[in-house]
Amino acid sequence: MQLICISRGTFSGGKSLAQKLARNLDYECLSWEDLVDAANQEGIQVGKLEMATVNPAVFSRRLVLEKEQFLAFATSYMCSRLMESPGLVYHGRAGHHKLAGVSHILRVRVLADYEQRINMIMQERRLDRQKAARYISAVDEDRKRWAYSMYGVSLEDPANYDMIVNLAGMNTENAASALVSTARLPDFQMTPADVNTLKNLDLAARTRLTLAKDERTHGASVKVRADKGVVTVTYLPQDAAMAEFIPAVCAGLPGLKEVHATMAMTNILWIQEEFHPDSDLCDQMVEIATKWNAAVELIKLEPEDKAPAGGQQAVVEAAEPLDSEFQGYNGGIENDSGHTAEDDSPLRTTLDKLAREGRSGGGRVVYGGQRQLINAIDPATPYTLVVIGEIFSSSGHAAVLRATRDLRNFLGERFKAPVVTADELGSQYLFGKRDMIRAGACLAVTVVLFFLIFGNQEFVLAFLSQSGWFADAVEHSFPGATDWAPGLVVSAAVFLLIPVVAFCYGTVASSILKLIKME
Repeated sequence: MQLICISRGTFSGGKSLAQKLARNLDYECLSWEDLVDAANQEGIQVGKLEMATVNPAVFSRRLVLEKEQFLAFATSYMCSRLMESPGLVYHGRAGHHKLAGVSHILRVRVLADYEQRINMIMQERRLDRQKAARYISAVDEDRKRWAYSMYGVSLEDPANYDMIVNLAGMNTENAASALVSTARLPDFQMTPADVNTLKNLDLAARTRLTLAKDERTHGASVKVRADKGVVTVTYLPQDAAMAEFIPAVCAGLPGLKEVHATMAMTNILWIQEEFHPDSDLCDQMVEIATKWNAAVELIKLEPEDKAPAGGQQAVVEAAEPLDSEFQGYNGGIENDSGHTAEDDSPLRTTLDKLAREGRSGGGRVVYGGQRQLINAIDPATPYTLVVIGEIFSSSGHAAVLRATRDLRNFLGERFKAPVVTADELGSQYLFGKRDMIRAGACLAVTVVLFFLIFGNQEFVLAFLSQSGWFADAVEHSFPGATDWAPGLVVSAAVFLLIPVVAFCYGTVASSILKLIKME
C-alpha cells in the first residue's frame, strides 16, 4: 500500500503528471475534483466553503460545521480509497494534510514556468494575456487561503514536501519516471503501523460523519479522535443537550469498541515520554483542565530507536493487532510491530483517569522527533496550552534540557498557544507556595506604602506641590539653586514609586484571582 500526494497549482501540469505516474505504477488516481464531486453527492456544500475561505467574514457556525464535515469526509474518502487499492496517487490541494500522523507518504509539489501556464490558459480558456495572468493569480491565492483556512499550512512552504518538481525544464514523462524511482524507495512504503493510523483516522472520520448525519447530533460542533477502537468525542458546553445521544448514534459503527464523550471549551496538548496517572503533574493537568473546561490530549513521544521495524522509520504506533483486512500486508517489512498492549498501559490508565474526570481528549504514541511530532498533530485543532513533560529521559541531564528547550521553541513557532514545560506549569497556572510567599511579601509592601502615603497626606502633598517642608529643605541646597531641580526631584520620586506600587498591587490581585481560579 502506498500513497503519493501531488500538490499542484492551476495549469501547472500536475494533473497530467499524476495521471502518468498512476499509470506507470498501476495505481488508482484520485483528483481534488473527484473528491469534491463525492462530497457534493453527500450533501456537503464545498462551494460555500470555498467562498467562505475567500471571505472569512462570512464563516458562520453553519459553515464551521460544514467545514468539520468536509474534513471528516475527505479523510474517510481517502482512507477508504487507499485501503481498497495497492496504491493511490492523489493530486490537488494539500492531500497529505488530510491524513495527519501517517508517515511514509510521498509528498510532491509541482511547479511550472509562469509563461507556460499563461499560454496554456490562453489556449484552453481563450483569454487574452492580461486576463490569463489575473486568473492564475486569483486561483493560486484562493488555493493558498483554502489550505491555510482548512489545515493552517502554507502550500508554498517547502518543508511540507519531500520533493519539488519543476516542469519548466523537464517533460511530464521524464518527471513521472523519476517519481516512480523515488516511490520505490523504502522511505515511502507504508508500514502496518501506518495502516493502523489510517484505521484510527478513518474510524474518527466516520464517527464525525455519523454524528453529522443524525438529526439528534447534526448541530453539534465536535472533535473526534480514535485509538484502537476507542473513540473520544469532545463537544462544546452549548452542545451538552446532544451529548446523551452520542453513544447511541455511534453504536454499530464498524471497528468501534468504546465511546468517550467529553465536554470542553478548548484543548490542552500534553506531550511526555511516559505517563503516570498518580503523578503530581497528572493531577495538575486535571485541575487546570477542569478550571478551563478543557479536554487534555495525550501524545506519548518515544525515541526513534524504539520504533517498530527495528527503528528504520519513525512511525505512529501500531498497537492494535491488524484485522483480517490488513493481516496479509506487511509493508515490505517483516515483523514490523513488536509492541504489546502492556506497553501502553500507563497511557491507557492516564486516559482512563482523564475520562473519569470528563477531561479526556484522546491519546496516541509518536516515535521520532520534531518532524514526526508535528506531522502527527492535527493542525486544525485549536490548543490553548501545550505542556512538555519529561522526554528523552534516556539521555543525560544536559541533553534532556537542550532537547526540551529545542522542542519548546519548535512548537512555540508553530502554535499560537503558550508552550510550557512541566516545571513551569504549576508556577504559571496554579496557586502554590511560591505564589503564597510572593503574594504575602507584595501585600506587606503594598500595605506599608499605602499606610505611609495615606497616613501622611500633608507631608506627601507638600512634597508633590514643592511647598512647605520640601521648599524649606531645598531652599539652601543644590536643587534650590535652580528653578527646575526641585521639580525634577519630585518627578523622579513619582516615576520610581508608581511602578513599585503597581507591581506589588498587581501581584497581590493576580495571586488572589489565581487562588479563587478566576484568572
